[in-house]
Amino acid sequence: MTSDSPAAPAAPAASTVIHPVPYHAQWASPDLVPAILDGSLPAAEDPRWPEYGADDPEEYAWWSWRLCGVACLRMALGHWRGAAPTAMELAAECLAAGAYVRHADGLHGLVYAPFASYVERRWGLAARSRPDLPRTELPALLHEGQLVLLSVHPSIRDADPAPPHRGGHLVLAVGVTPGHVVVHNPSGLPGHSQEFAPVPWAKLDRVYAGRGVVLGPGN
Repeated sequence: MTSDSPAAPAAPAASTVIHPVPYHAQWASPDLVPAILDGSLPAAEDPRWPEYGADDPEEYAWWSWRLCGVACLRMALGHWRGAAPTAMELAAECLAAGAYVRHADGLHGLVYAPFASYVERRWGLAARSRPDLPRTELPALLHEGQLVLLSVHPSIRDADPAPPHRGGHLVLAVGVTPGHVVVHNPSGLPGHSQEFAPVPWAKLDRVYAGRGVVLGPGN
């Protein structure tokens, strides 16, 4: 966003609510995320890779960079269902449902509409694809007990003042305060921006693409 861009409207005042959602990183070892991100530790050398459900370290390494959405779903399932399958089990189901599309150059997705349909059908949660989701709606959604996958730029983890674009990464909104949205970031930095991380509204404006998926407990 350039300096002459119009300012986004202020977020509505809201009292604090933070849901006790368990955290999952998109890698098996949350404490190793900084080293994996900066390249000093190849993901294939994560010693906890078998917990991901992958057949070998190379399969784990390929998928782990791409499954921020699956990590968010695992958190929601842990919150409302008490447990979640491995990341690879969910990735396979999402592929079959059309929420991910594998191609020669990588992986397309998360595709919101088939993902929401899959979550409702397979897990009995309420799920709504929201290609247009103003962040002014977030406080009410979270106060209603819902969780929200938000499309943000990955720099939400380290407060880049001028990210090149919005979107490209998914985090899970788990709470709200008068001045912040509170997120679990699958690629966040431990002790800083990983779990229950407060993101000021002004910072969210720099990274948020205005779209996501709203999840609820269902039946």
